[in-house]
Amino acid sequence: MSAHKPFAAALRARRTSRNKWRGFALPVVLLLVAMMLATSAAWFESALFEARSTGAIADNLQSFHAADSVLRLCARAVISGSIAAPPLPDVPGEPSAWLRQSDFEARAIAPVDSWPGSVRPPQCMIEGWRPDERPGARAYLLTARGFGASNDAQGWLQLQLVLDGAEVESHWRRVVARPF
Repeated sequence: MSAHKPFAAALRARRTSRNKWRGFALPVVLLLVAMMLATSAAWFESALFEARSTGAIADNLQSFHAADSVLRLCARAVISGSIAAPPLPDVPGEPSAWLRQSDFEARAIAPVDSWPGSVRPPQCMIEGWRPDERPGARAYLLTARGFGASNDAQGWLQLQLVLDGAEVESHWRRVVARPF
């Protein structure tokens, strides 16, 4: 019997040791599940942000290409004379009617009926002006507006076109912000 006493004591010690750790697994598992849930939520938010950002970039590119294409069409039409260019004003300096919404909406033309993926067809406004340094030349400021999938996604581009006899000079520039 004395040989069995140490074995029984060891068995009792093992049971009390197990009792100390009883119920410890559940909080550990809950903690791991909470950490995985937080990580997956962060990944989901990141993926959602990236999807929105990609959509905005696609809209921006769509509006830019629409404006660029209509700007080229208007420039070709002015150079060839197939579009009635506005008369040159007597006042020197670059025109600024494109900055006013009412003027732009009233005078802008849409050379194409629609543009794929755009909410509206792209528009172009042609304004005549006299360059100070070249009084014999005819100059035109072409302003184009392209649209993306919504009216808020707009791309604005401009081209200064100077016609001096047979010589055609063009200066392209991008309008960074919407003027109105």
